[in-house]
Amino acid sequence: MSFYVYMLLSTTKHKKKTYVGYTIDLKKRLKAHNENKGAKSTKGYNWKLIYKKKYIKKSVAMKNEYRLKNNRKLRKLITDKFNEKNS
Repeated sequence: MSFYVYMLLSTTKHKKKTYVGYTIDLKKRLKAHNENKGAKSTKGYNWKLIYKKKYIKKSVAMKNEYRLKNNRKLRKLITDKFNEKNS
C-alpha cells in the first residue's frame, strides 16, 4: 500500500490558503475536500493539488506530513514554485 503527503492551494481569488494532509487515495481525498467533506479547515474553499509525494511506510508519510504542516517556509517555497510554473 502507498501513502501520499499532499499540499493543496485554495483557488479562491480573495484569500490564498494552503492545506497539508496525507492519504492513500489522492483523487478521493481531493474530491472530498472540494465537496466540503474533508477537514474542517478546508470547508468553503475550492482546492487544487500543488504537491504530492509517495511513501511506502505510513509512519514515514505521517512524519513528513507533520514536518510540512509546521514549516511555513517550505510551504511558501512549494507554493511559489507552483505559481511560477503555472503563470
